[in-house]
Amino acid sequence: MKYSWTAYLIILIFIAGCRDEVLPKPGAMLRLDYPNAQYQHLKTNCKYTFELNTLSNLKENKDCSLILDYPMMKGSVYITYKPVRDNLKTLLTDAQKLSYEHVVKADNIVEQPFVNTDERVYGMFYEVSGNAASQSQFYVTDSTDHFVTGSLYFYAKPNYDSILPAAVYLQKDIRRIMETLRWKK
Repeated sequence: MKYSWTAYLIILIFIAGCRDEVLPKPGAMLRLDYPNAQYQHLKTNCKYTFELNTLSNLKENKDCSLILDYPMMKGSVYITYKPVRDNLKTLLTDAQKLSYEHVVKADNIVEQPFVNTDERVYGMFYEVSGNAASQSQFYVTDSTDHFVTGSLYFYAKPNYDSILPAAVYLQKDIRRIMETLRWKK
């Protein structure tokens, strides 16, 4: 009789434990909320100026090359200045070539021309989608004296789905740089 109660108890546990069907949890979506961008005027001795996001940490080199580091997003925007000295065609070719070096890993590269005739700022913004090393590239020039290029890089191996929210946020900052860029006299 003792044995039969044990068997009944085991059967009862199996029946009671199998009431609800076990379902897998749905895939979670990563939600990254970044603070609203606040901008301040860049103060350097360089021949250009623009508004930069206060979330970025500015590192300035002697040749007016800048690094805007965004530690919260684990990314940086590298900005390079070159004077135009009868080499505009070479500078344009190099900037375009740099953008299209990512075509091997990129799913798509969208070119967006930029023209600000009032301030003599002309350029191109490249939005790169896919697992490329750089998600954005740009260049601006006044066509006679100044040429500035910029590239967005993340600290991690590119995984487009993971870095997309940060890439979109920083692409807005890059557009703001282009829109507010002014040449010093």
